Amino acid sequence: MENTIRELQEQFDQAELHADLDVLQRLIADDFLSIGPKGFVLNKQEWIDRHIHFKYLELETSDRDIRLYDKTALVRNIQRNKAVYKEEPVEIAVRVMQVWVEINGRWQLAGIQFSPWAEDK
Repeated sequence: MENTIRELQEQFDQAELHADLDVLQRLIADDFLSIGPKGFVLNKQEWIDRHIHFKYLELETSDRDIRLYDKTALVRNIQRNKAVYKEEPVEIAVRVMQVWVEINGRWQLAGIQFSPWAEDK
């Protein structure tokens, strides 16, 4: 199961990087919620639609930790990205936790939580 989650996470990260809306639509659960690093909340459609104004230039993840439960997987990592939002440059490093759940035999991303990252001292 860990390999399945790792592959799905890679697919999601690549879909994000390349704004592959079809893959995002397939991977994200209908009741998905994302909590951003400043506390804003996006549902599935808002998350997908943000690609209208938001474009990744680079997306790197490291320190991936996967925890498996019955029909749930938690993926924690550090994400560094460079992007453009409404023509303004954005560069951020955050800790991210993604929640994958098995729904009707299919794994989907149910939630993402971003937290500011305090670099290790």
